[in-house]
Amino acid sequence: MDGRDWKKFLFPYEQTVEELKIKFKTLRAELKNREEYSPIEFVTGRVKKISSILDKAKKLNVPMDELETGIEDIAGIRIMCQFVEDIETMRELIHQRKDMKVLYEKDYIANKKESGYRSFHIIIEYPVQTSLGMKKVLGEIQLRTLAMNFWATIEHSLNYKYKESMLPEEVRTRLSRAAEAAYLLDQEMSNIRGEIVEAQKLFEDNSNLVTVILNCIQVLYFYHRVREAVQFQMRFNEIFEKDDTRAMRELQDEIQEAIKRAKKGER
Repeated sequence: MDGRDWKKFLFPYEQTVEELKIKFKTLRAELKNREEYSPIEFVTGRVKKISSILDKAKKLNVPMDELETGIEDIAGIRIMCQFVEDIETMRELIHQRKDMKVLYEKDYIANKKESGYRSFHIIIEYPVQTSLGMKKVLGEIQLRTLAMNFWATIEHSLNYKYKESMLPEEVRTRLSRAAEAAYLLDQEMSNIRGEIVEAQKLFEDNSNLVTVILNCIQVLYFYHRVREAVQFQMRFNEIFEKDDTRAMRELQDEIQEAIKRAKKGER
């Protein structure tokens, strides 16, 4: 091992991971705010541990002075999607971005690994502004469904446990079966994707409606319209118990009209 300052070496990668996490989480939030479907379920990120970097460098015969170019996944971002179709959507969104450069891709969905591993990897070059100036950092973005991620996480844990030896044959066989089960689950979810997305949107719309109404009732309290606020709260409770979306929207309109009158000082 060389005598490099690992903290200094890893800092640009840590900054890259944090910036990319924020950017993709913001993208998800923006799509949700516009009431559009988001292909992003959630985002995670990590910087490889020093021991993992050294292990990979040894495995790939990468010289210590070529780590920055020889190991492409020191900075890693993982974007989880609900459906396989969302992965292609995310791939296109990443290619459209101007703040990173796509170098190449590894499609382990169309071409799964022998172990059963499925995922879509995108190797990028990301410019990060450090105290010493701009630095281009290599990073890997992994696109997976929730099922793919569950399987990959279990496989990673087992490979770590049996690091010094091969996975037992029985475990390998069961892992392979589990990989196919995850694949079939993704297929089934794709077949009913429309129903799932519609149901999720309906649930989210109703949740947002409830939040808006309760906030509006609080506004009436602010304008000292206590009697109206209490009456609207009682009506809300009744409608909420009946789960009547149409009545809920009508109530929202009434409350907003009451707020307009309150702002004008009208009764």
